[in-house]
Amino acid sequence: MRRVRAVAPRIVPHHRWRVADERGSAVVDFVLVGALLTVFFMAIVQLTLVLHVRNTLIDAAASGARYGALADRTPADARARTTELIAMALNQDFARDVASSVTTDDGVRTLEVTVKAPFPIVGLVGPGGVMEVKGHAALLG
Repeated sequence: MRRVRAVAPRIVPHHRWRVADERGSAVVDFVLVGALLTVFFMAIVQLTLVLHVRNTLIDAAASGARYGALADRTPADARARTTELIAMALNQDFARDVASSVTTDDGVRTLEVTVKAPFPIVGLVGPGGVMEVKGHAALLG
């Protein structure tokens, strides 16, 4: 009697034939994820810049209003001071539209300084007169 050896069929693992089909997919994944992260990072940087510009304009308007509310100053002095502060901190383009007026809030006379400035969309560049901030100071006497 002759012995017959049982030979197991050769099975190719799944990972061998998948490797050939997925070659180069890591590069594509890296590029897609890298581009998405870069756009997300730049959006955060731009938002930070917008908030910085807004806060700087608010501070300049409030400082100009307090300066103009001093006993020997006028609303024109408040405009000049606000323009000077904005030009020093940001850019002269942001100080093109500065106005001041005397208003009454809840029976108290106040000096109001209004700044209309470009909204920075890409870097510090943007359409003019979109962002409006105001600063107030009480007028005594």
